[in-house]
Amino acid sequence: MGSGVSRGGRRLRVRRFRCFRSASAAVAVLATAGTLTLTACGGGNNNGGGTTVRPSPTPPATESFTGTPPSPLSSAASSAVASARASASAAASSASARADEFEASVSAAAEQANQEAHKRLANVQGRGNAASDVSLSGIPRAQVNDLQAAHVNIHNSTDKTANFAVQVDFRDPNGKVVETRYVGAENVRPGQTVHPYAISHQPPQPILKPEVAKAERY
Repeated sequence: MGSGVSRGGRRLRVRRFRCFRSASAAVAVLATAGTLTLTACGGGNNNGGGTTVRPSPTPPATESFTGTPPSPLSSAASSAVASARASASAAASSASARADEFEASVSAAAEQANQEAHKRLANVQGRGNAASDVSLSGIPRAQVNDLQAAHVNIHNSTDKTANFAVQVDFRDPNGKVVETRYVGAENVRPGQTVHPYAISHQPPQPILKPEVAKAERY
């Protein structure tokens, strides 16, 4: 009787051990599957407080390049060149805008005289008949919005009222003419000297030298 109970108890323990081992294996499989699921889904919204898996940065595949990858030094140099070009363009645009603004403050009559001077000088040969009656003088930049400009001093040396047309060339440090402006003065009395402006639209640098190219009295 006692031996029958012992054999029955052993069978029961063997069954429990087998069930426990099967359950442990199932838990291990589920844990592995859960880890894989977490890894695959880790890139989603992290509002629930789960673990976020972030990919590690990888270097570019240089074998697919047709040339050599840009070095940090060459990239910095390219950026510096682009920045310098942008600054130069902005300076030129700013100077032109300031010149337009200053010229807009000049009377409409003066602007009309300048346009007429351009037309008059189109067919003038040489330096014109009034070059000796015209000179240039500097203007403080603070008076002309930091622009490069000059007073055009026009003197009527005749005994009759006259009109004048003047061409002013602006030369760079190499002597090259980089801009031409036309200035006119109308109804200048005998012996009178007037001082209109010649305003360059070029940037403040480099310094340009203005000169009288032509001057015609009519």
